[in-house]
Amino acid sequence: MSSYFVVLVTIHDQAQYDRYLEGFMEVFERFAGEVLAADDAPEILEGEWPAARTVILRFPSDEELLRWYRSPEYQRLAELRRSAAEGAIAMVRGLD
Repeated sequence: MSSYFVVLVTIHDQAQYDRYLEGFMEVFERFAGEVLAADDAPEILEGEWPAARTVILRFPSDEELLRWYRSPEYQRLAELRRSAAEGAIAMVRGLD
């Protein structure tokens, strides 16, 4: 069953966030994930959207998502993201 990594983030230090992005794909490509969406201006159809940037990643399973997320390589990058932005991240299970 697919598992989705959903990120809502507001960036407050673009230069630091760019450092995060520079290393992201190199680490991400080692895992079985796929970038489905990354939007800095999603069209809000209802309610309040709590962040400026929305990202959706898909993995073939919860286990693969967590293997990537918990990897030392990604956690080093995540420190850059955490210092450059604030937001929320959720793992959402697919319905396949």
